[in-house]
Amino acid sequence: MARRTAGQQATAYFTKRFRACGTPERAKNEKAYMKSALRFFGARMPDVRGAAREYQLAIAPISHETLLDIATTLFATDYHELRNAAIALLELEQKTLTTSDLPLLLSFVREASNWAHVDWLAAKVIGPVVHRAPKPATLLRQWAKDEHMWIRRTALLASLDKLRIDGDFELFEELATPMLQEKVFWIRKAIGWVLREVSKKRPALVRGFIRRHRTKMSGLTLREASKYI
Repeated sequence: MARRTAGQQATAYFTKRFRACGTPERAKNEKAYMKSALRFFGARMPDVRGAAREYQLAIAPISHETLLDIATTLFATDYHELRNAAIALLELEQKTLTTSDLPLLLSFVREASNWAHVDWLAAKVIGPVVHRAPKPATLLRQWAKDEHMWIRRTALLASLDKLRIDGDFELFEELATPMLQEKVFWIRKAIGWVLREVSKKRPALVRGFIRRHRTKMSGLTLREASKYI
């Protein structure tokens, strides 16, 4: 019998865990809430994060090759929580990722095409990696013009954690401004979400953004941006 790969072993582990802690009722409700074609075990997010942490410790140290094999295999399934586990492990091990991994990470974004996975990948996995690149702005500018809506959203959210503190707001404004008049809900929401979070500690920047672009901002974006100012 052929030995199972690291990805296959991880899939078996997480499948067993999530079947044990999930419930049919929660699975049904989550699927309806997410409006997703994926299957659901009905496992809660704390269960997913806990299982990922335990698995990380159990097989530590995880080589770069093993991490990518596990993430790719889990993401190739049609279970929401298995993809969650992939992202959770990538977040836990994000310091081992390099800019050469960005094409694979962006392929996960394209495959996911739902806000829960895309936002988690963008803010907690792709963001830290891209900001270790020699020229992060070049990458973000490229993604901001991508024809795939979730890649454009990733460009907006990749700097979210940095922008909350001292990130390059001028670059964010450069990326966001051409998208202000997009009709896509998820783009309008993302711009507003970033502005809302920035306003908590850097309100002057957001007030200035609103002053300069108010006439172009959708009602949704404006409501989100001005929620705390």
